Amino acid sequence: MPTNNLEELEMRMAYIDDTLNQLSDTIYAQARALDRLTLRCEQLESRISSLSEGGDANETDETPPHY
Repeated sequence: MPTNNLEELEMRMAYIDDTLNQLSDTIYAQARALDRLTLRCEQLESRISSLSEGGDANETDETPPHY
C-alpha cells in the first residue's frame, strides 16, 4: 500500500510540475504581448500629440494654390 501512495504522489507531482511550466510559459508570453502593446500605445500617444500640436508636415495651414 505505501508503494502505491508514493507512486500516486510522484504522478501528481509530475502533473503539478507540468502545469506550473505551462502557466509560466503563458505568463511569459502574456508579458511579452503586454510589453509590445504598451510600446505601441506610447507610439500612438506620441503621434496623436504631435498631430494635435500641428507637427505633421502634411497638415499645414497654407492657403491652397488656387486662391
